[in-house]
Amino acid sequence: MNLPAIESEIVEFKRSTAQLNRALGDVCAFLNHRGGTLYFGIEPDGSVHGMEVTDRTLLTISQKIRSMIRPDIVPEVRERVLDGRSVVEVVIPEGTHKPYFFDGVAFIRSGTESVRVPPDSLASMILEQQGYAWDRARCPGAVQADLDPDKIRRFIGRARTARNVRLDPSAPLSTVLETLELLVDGSPNYAAILLFGRDPQRFLDQAEVRCARFRGDSPADPFVSMRVIGGDLMSQIDEAEAFLLGAMDRAAWVTDQQYRREEQWEYPPDAVREAVINALCHRDYQSSGNVQIRLFDTALEVWSPGRLPAGITIPMLKGPHISRPRNRLIARLLFMVSYIERWGSGITRMIERCREEGSADPGFSETGEEFVVRFVPSMVNQVLRHPDLLNERQRRVIEYLRHHGTIGSGAYARELGVTDRTARTDLAQLVTHGVVVTEGKGKTTVYRLREPFRKLPDLSGSPGPLNDPDGGA
Repeated sequence: MNLPAIESEIVEFKRSTAQLNRALGDVCAFLNHRGGTLYFGIEPDGSVHGMEVTDRTLLTISQKIRSMIRPDIVPEVRERVLDGRSVVEVVIPEGTHKPYFFDGVAFIRSGTESVRVPPDSLASMILEQQGYAWDRARCPGAVQADLDPDKIRRFIGRARTARNVRLDPSAPLSTVLETLELLVDGSPNYAAILLFGRDPQRFLDQAEVRCARFRGDSPADPFVSMRVIGGDLMSQIDEAEAFLLGAMDRAAWVTDQQYRREEQWEYPPDAVREAVINALCHRDYQSSGNVQIRLFDTALEVWSPGRLPAGITIPMLKGPHISRPRNRLIARLLFMVSYIERWGSGITRMIERCREEGSADPGFSETGEEFVVRFVPSMVNQVLRHPDLLNERQRRVIEYLRHHGTIGSGAYARELGVTDRTARTDLAQLVTHGVVVTEGKGKTTVYRLREPFRKLPDLSGSPGPLNDPDGGA
């Protein structure tokens, strides 16, 4: 039996069935999240303790789960043998009738813990189960006069240009709103207020973006600049981008041959903009939280209220995956004006932009009831601003690789007058920093400069590049 080594969002260990009552909260949490597996007979650190397993043991666990969890479920409970010791495995699929309750309380998985579902998330869970589309619901108290005709007209013009959407600019605004499905019995829905409202925050005060650049690596550190952005969604996207472009570091230089200004941002602007758009489009607007952009010395984070939709996991985000937008109408309208290119492709584009700019792939996580995208600074930018991150030999080989294709560790050692061990260490560090990639295996391994680093100015500080052009080992 292959057993996960540690507890996780989808794995929970219990030493024995003496902890069965506590384990029911984990069962409930798995049902309300993405499913998981519960083991009895294994210590929290993953070591196998083992236990006596009889038919009666399996029946007791099954009956306890069926009697204490609501709505009813039928768990898979079976004996497994690991290193000659019996354990009990309880497989819990993602629930199809959320929310689930144990002893009147709904739990959900958060990292390795099972926690109570917050009231606003519980309300969202119930409404989603009923097929409720929040963004299509009537916004209480809102009337058509609360919408800005100029914003609607600009949207029509942009949609016609960007997507060839057939909207008549001369049609009455009420007709346009009906066509776009933005009215409920003549009154604006939430999507209408968020996209075209004169003052969306009068109805949804949580619909803001909070941006800050901190002096340090924690929100507890002093901030250098801060801004709270309100208004409609498209304005929030554009203004958040403007804040970031003003707050992010940027290295710039002039090319020797063409006298053209080149520049490299601390973080890829297109990737960060994509993260902001996703946060505003797909957030849970029934949550009282705000979208937050936190710019630290060593990272940039975009926080969005609401966890991933049911059926979507973090590993799935990094490959082709289905799109399940929480706010489908908002997503469709943003697509019409090219803020969104294709549903389900935003994360892929984000990763591609990072790689194109010499940055590590963004990280994705769920913290409590929020989804977080985390960027680390571009290594190209870091090398430009802090050349001493690399030693002189490494800077010289970058210049060499800009003019020649590859180099092997043997050629590196000969040309720079170092030992084979030093050559391998230098090159391994360049691989770790994402400056070069390897090709081939063993003695045929050569090192090639990653494309984003080809635009760098000469950092070698020497009269010229290395002499050996053959790139061989």
